[in-house]
Amino acid sequence: MTVPLSILDLAHIGDGETASESLAASVGLAQRAEELGYHRIWYAEHHNMPSIASSATSVLIAHVAAHTRTIRLGAGGIMLPNHSPLTIAEQFGTLETLHPGRIDLGLGRAPGSDQPTMRALRRTPGAADTFPQDVLELQGFLTGESRIPGVDATPGKGTNVPLYILGSSLFGAQLAAALGLPYAFASHFAPDALEEAVALYRREFKPSEQLAEPYVIAGVNVIAADTREEAQEQLLTAKRYRVSRFLGRGRTFTPEEADMVLESPGGQQILRMMQYSAVGTPGEVEDYLTRFAAHAQADELIVVSSAPDRKAWLRSVELLAAAHGLARDAS
Repeated sequence: MTVPLSILDLAHIGDGETASESLAASVGLAQRAEELGYHRIWYAEHHNMPSIASSATSVLIAHVAAHTRTIRLGAGGIMLPNHSPLTIAEQFGTLETLHPGRIDLGLGRAPGSDQPTMRALRRTPGAADTFPQDVLELQGFLTGESRIPGVDATPGKGTNVPLYILGSSLFGAQLAAALGLPYAFASHFAPDALEEAVALYRREFKPSEQLAEPYVIAGVNVIAADTREEAQEQLLTAKRYRVSRFLGRGRTFTPEEADMVLESPGGQQILRMMQYSAVGTPGEVEDYLTRFAAHAQADELIVVSSAPDRKAWLRSVELLAAAHGLARDAS
């Protein structure tokens, strides 16, 4: 059976682009993905990153939801230790009230930022330690079974917004299994523990009111182009961009300098992050995704575009939809 395809939109702010232009592009992508038949789009909480515009994740979801009709939208994810569970319950309860049946809430425990930004967020060093309890508290607010007597989320109570646990290690797998929640693995940038984490999750899964059987979403990088050569050129551009982003410390490398860095241990680590990448013609990308879904034991794939510009990004989404058999309108 063909697995559902979804999209992780990082709301990337390109070179010479404004945040406003990035957010407008996210709306355009969501509208096109809806036409093409993608299952859902998620946005991730990041802070103090000049190249990512999704810091106010729930606000972005609300904006995109108001400009689409049917596609599911959600957080992939909200970094719960940055917030109180009540605040997130109210935000996503409001989203579900405004757009019923379309809202997902993926939860992670990483800061989504660096140490100074953590302080600016008023996040304490031990905030992640209570992540399991905070998930349960949030769940209680959304189901209407509050764990804090006399305190309810309004809106939120009784909306039953579905929760997903995000992770790149065994911790998230264990928690998702224990709580009977879907598990989304960040294999698009943290590939190392994929097989072990998914096996643990499936082995230890306990059914819950939300979910009767294990459900795994796996992330994978995708560049689909009309020709293999074009896809490989885009991949090289994406690798060079990552060198500047992760190792540049404010410096932009020339293509020649970036290629030299990619040969270094630091560059090899960047390449390692991109281990799971489907790159090539639509048929080649679809073949890779079929193999990857089996490898990851995934019930759903969430794709992250590494295409270097908006035109190539949208073209990749369209080509993949057609190759995967999703396309309702790929003209």
